[in-house]
Amino acid sequence: MNIVCLDMEGVVVPEIWIEFSKVSGIPELKRTTRDEPDYNKLMHWRLDILREHGMGLKEIQDVISQIDPLPGAREFLDELRKIVPAIVISDTFEQFAGPLIAKLNYPLLMCNTLDVAEDGSITDFTMRIENSKLSTVKALQSIGYDTIAFGDSFNDLGMIKASKAGFLFRSTPQIIADNPDIPAFDEYDDLLSAIKEAL
Repeated sequence: MNIVCLDMEGVVVPEIWIEFSKVSGIPELKRTTRDEPDYNKLMHWRLDILREHGMGLKEIQDVISQIDPLPGAREFLDELRKIVPAIVISDTFEQFAGPLIAKLNYPLLMCNTLDVAEDGSITDFTMRIENSKLSTVKALQSIGYDTIAFGDSFNDLGMIKASKAGFLFRSTPQIIADNPDIPAFDEYDDLLSAIKEAL
């Protein structure tokens, strides 16, 4: 039995923090897991910047409500889910992901949650489980699934390498160069063909 595990941001939707950076005018927030492998370090840094600028959940949700999936992403996911179960495993947060998952026709999402104060400021975050992507893939394997995984960032490499087949999708030149054994794609049609072949 097969199941596909995929990243969300940069793969089927734009990077939320990059989009928020553009709208808020805070260039530092363009930094993502493509740049910083340590997610905890990255998130604490982001929250410090939000506090400095007096911004909270509402400002980010206002931007997210205007974000659409990447062109072709919904059609790709719809086609993929006709042939194999798929789970979006993301380091994003429930408070961010809702509108985006709706625009993707409601694939199953596993992510994390934000700790939000009454005034709307984001005080901290709670990870669902440590190394959530790799841990989820291993858990699925432990109940009899063969996993196929793809993503674009440092934090996707664990689940990609642990799966029976894994792919990079629209990744950075550096990550692709550092992982020459992982097939890399830029188009959904090519990725879908590779997944079908792996099945």
